[in-house]
Amino acid sequence: MENAPLRRDPVLRISGTHFPVETLGPGRRLGIWVQGCGLACAGCMSRHTWDPGGGTPRTVSSLLGLWRAALARGADGLTVSGGEPLDQPAGLAALLAGADRARAQARAPGGPAAGRDIDFLLYTGYEEDEVERDAARSAAVHHADVLVTGRFRAAEPTRLVWRGSANQRMRPRTALGRARYEAHLTRTASGPRLQVVEGEDDVRLYGVPLRGELAALERHLRRAGVRLTSPSWRP
Repeated sequence: MENAPLRRDPVLRISGTHFPVETLGPGRRLGIWVQGCGLACAGCMSRHTWDPGGGTPRTVSSLLGLWRAALARGADGLTVSGGEPLDQPAGLAALLAGADRARAQARAPGGPAAGRDIDFLLYTGYEEDEVERDAARSAAVHHADVLVTGRFRAAEPTRLVWRGSANQRMRPRTALGRARYEAHLTRTASGPRLQVVEGEDDVRLYGVPLRGELAALERHLRRAGVRLTSPSWRP
């Protein structure tokens, strides 16, 4: 009898991960930032995620391990951003499908998230019709409860929560997405939009800043005697 071929563990090139993220969706969330973006929107705060050869290749199974750990620690959701997640549609599809299975297991009776609502929020610079017209992109978003779609446009600032510019749309796709996000579709930010996390040799900002907020942060740091050496939002 021949041995069945081994199934290859899909790989995603990742810029970073963090738990808990509290500025990209409701509650405490696992954030996964995909590396590589062919859209390269002017004014993007995450230019370090553009290079498709940057970041770190991670197997989907290793990322799902982070997700299961986050669920055990009380995660309210998963947020995937970038970079451009839909530039790696096969890996993204595998990640969200696996995350959906882990979510179902965690929410089962006796599981660490029994009975709790847990959603998937996906950011993409593509417009909704660009996603729907492309088979690979459409398959990749199958398990997403909510999409934030549209190129970032620095000239169209907005105070709407979890969006970077006024043209971007938050689109619930499931009953859970509608239930959790309906109240946020037209809500403006009333609290901090950026979460500051200090690493061993860098400082990371998670969230969607208001127009001018990053420049104000740089001025504040200079006054405090801190000079940024390579901010991700500078060319």
